[in-house]
Amino acid sequence: MKNVTIAVFLAVVALLCAAAPAHAQFKPRPLNDPATGELFHIEADASFWTPGADMTISSESLGIKGDVIDIKHDLGISDAGFPALNLQLRPARSHHFRLQYIPIKYEGSTVLQRNIVFNGILYPGRSVPVNSTLDWKAYRFGYQYDFLVKNRGFAGFIMEAKYTDVRVELKSQIAQEFAHARAPIPALGGIGRVYIVPNISITGEVTGFKIPDSIDSRYNAHYVDVDVYGTVNFTNNIGVKAGYRSLDLGYLIKNDQGSFVLKGLYFGAVLRY
Repeated sequence: MKNVTIAVFLAVVALLCAAAPAHAQFKPRPLNDPATGELFHIEADASFWTPGADMTISSESLGIKGDVIDIKHDLGISDAGFPALNLQLRPARSHHFRLQYIPIKYEGSTVLQRNIVFNGILYPGRSVPVNSTLDWKAYRFGYQYDFLVKNRGFAGFIMEAKYTDVRVELKSQIAQEFAHARAPIPALGGIGRVYIVPNISITGEVTGFKIPDSIDSRYNAHYVDVDVYGTVNFTNNIGVKAGYRSLDLGYLIKNDQGSFVLKGLYFGAVLRY
């Protein structure tokens, strides 16, 4: 009986010793610990955007009204992909300073199927090839304030200036002309993020601006930018993202007008410090 008692005592001691390390390894997540990926002061990400394009442009010169030109159907331009670069500075948890740059460029070559007047010059159809270039540099400079901050998400508003620089050029043996539009466009909007698990989030943001026709029928413009994306954070410093973005810009300046709509998926990587 004595031997049995000693054996039971030794078994209990062994179980307690084995259980102690396992108990020491358990560290419950603090209640005030933000989700993975929300502890940073600098965030940079690069992605590749592959949108479908729906664009038209018209340019008048010397009192000669321009035709509305569809860059795909008239100029033979095809869809393309572009890099998108983002930088965010966050000195405090609710305050963000944001910068974005997207170099958008399309090129095409075709024989026009109809006569086109562009910038006061007639480009005859079914004659010589026309080479075309659309170069659009899109910048965003913004400030974001998060009025609601939780460990599993946030909500805020955005104030920003979207600087748009668009140049369209048509070149043939007959003539070479271009139209150029540059302008800073203010925009307001909102952003929200929720973490479905501690390291995977879904974010949506919308910004926009519109000059109504009622102010002056010769001038109007609108800008609507919608971005929805998901992020997987491997650590606080590294993650990957995928999303869908819709960018809609339109303007009328006297008798020059343009409509640029880009919609499509993108994929990228995120680094934080």
